[in-house]
Amino acid sequence: MNDQPTQCGVHGQAQAHAHAHAVVLRDAAEADLDVAAELFRGYLDFYGVDLDQDPERPRAFLAERIRDGGSLVLLAEVPGAGTVGFAQVYRTFSSLSMRSAWVLGDLYVAPSGRRSGAARTLLREVLRRAAQAGAAGVQLETAYDNRIAQGLYEAEGFVREEFHLYFHDLG
Repeated sequence: MNDQPTQCGVHGQAQAHAHAHAVVLRDAAEADLDVAAELFRGYLDFYGVDLDQDPERPRAFLAERIRDGGSLVLLAEVPGAGTVGFAQVYRTFSSLSMRSAWVLGDLYVAPSGRRSGAARTLLREVLRRAAQAGAAGVQLETAYDNRIAQGLYEAEGFVREEFHLYFHDLG
């Protein structure tokens, strides 16, 4: 994994005229757990996950993923706004292509970082690293009503698949 910060120039859309923002990406490390967990809680809240029974569970989950290398966790920082976004990627395999594949499990930008280009920068970095690793592709899922995210994904070349997604809840 690349643990060097990646600086990407993007154009913010929050102002009437284009203003360049520098989104700086870094791989999350144990020292980043508090900020990463705060963003993860925001993501879980967005999807209606109830954490009342165990509010520390997001931090513990991320700590384990970072410690054992089970996922790649990227953080996005915007000058003046701090660390505003994260992405979490799981590496798996595609039987149909007989190659590795990446699953973008989570992509979230806090309200304070929206329209900064952080989400697009995170997404592009995931795609860049997946290509560099020789992955067959990157898969993701999002809610049917999350039109903003769908627009971003489609603008970045993602195509809606014709497969049905099934899940059997064991929990």
